[in-house]
Amino acid sequence: MVAMSHQSCRISDLVFPLALLMLVSFSKLGNTVAKLRQVGAKSANQTGTRSRHRIAAGRIEDERAVVSRLTGALLRAFLVVFLILTPSLMLPTTHADTTQVAALVALIAGMFTFVEYNSEYPSLIEFRDAPPFNRIRFFALFGTVFALSLVLRGQVAPTTLSLFLEEIATIIAQVIDVPYSPVRLMVLMLPEDASPALVSAVRNAAGLTYLVSILSLAVFVLYIRLASWPKQTGGFNVWINMPTFDPTAGGDVVERLSRDSQINLIFGFLIPFLIPAIVKLAADLVNPISLADPHTLIWTMTLWAFLPSTLLMRGIALARVAQLISDRRRKEFEHMDEELQPA
Repeated sequence: MVAMSHQSCRISDLVFPLALLMLVSFSKLGNTVAKLRQVGAKSANQTGTRSRHRIAAGRIEDERAVVSRLTGALLRAFLVVFLILTPSLMLPTTHADTTQVAALVALIAGMFTFVEYNSEYPSLIEFRDAPPFNRIRFFALFGTVFALSLVLRGQVAPTTLSLFLEEIATIIAQVIDVPYSPVRLMVLMLPEDASPALVSAVRNAAGLTYLVSILSLAVFVLYIRLASWPKQTGGFNVWINMPTFDPTAGGDVVERLSRDSQINLIFGFLIPFLIPAIVKLAADLVNPISLADPHTLIWTMTLWAFLPSTLLMRGIALARVAQLISDRRRKEFEHMDEELQPA
């Protein structure tokens, strides 16, 4: 008991210094990227290439826009913190050290989200001004974490909602647990001496998370078809919505976007099959993760389903952007041909 208390004290002593260090790092990163992108924007404006990326006119934001962006960044940061802390808040068997680690990760993720959304020029987050791409991803991630936390909480303190979700998860798992399916591979990833209760929990969690990821992907595809995403928000700003993509890096932009789209789609389809196989092969070399812990089960199943759906959504989004650029080029060429026709 004394050793455990000393270990808990050491962890708690490290939480806030590490959080402060990460806060300063993210702040410096955001300021550096903002300055670099401001220089690039000024240079592009002077050379006449700024219009190619549809940069919004005007560089000085009024106070109302600044306050709106600040409040939006604070709200998003709070939601990210709440998302990461949801399992620790809902599960009654959460250890104190687990709560401290979750608080540290939540604080780092929250500060990163705040810096990204409060900055005029983002550095990593894509499609920031092209809703609802990131909103669909967030609500899919939150729905997965909340549903799994509620189901696992129901094993200790059952409620009507937890029993209902567990029954749905069982039915879904039985339907999609077929040979060579991702759910079957996740079950086969478990060690041979796994208890029937653990096997059932992993199967139900895999089925539930896979269903949420498929639904989120379907919602995004339907939104593209029905609302003509991303044209419903006006001009698509490549500089803001795709900060990691450099249109001037060389090569045709449409070809590069199409290639990146295909790569994302391929990996998004293969990852649910590859992860269980890699974990199974690595179990002979390193100590495998224990899915018997509720927190490990929640985040492992969530990332296993969320990462492929994110890659698939990104691949579809890149293909959509490539299509918009190609259509715009074709219209410009047709307009030029009409102007060059002899009288």
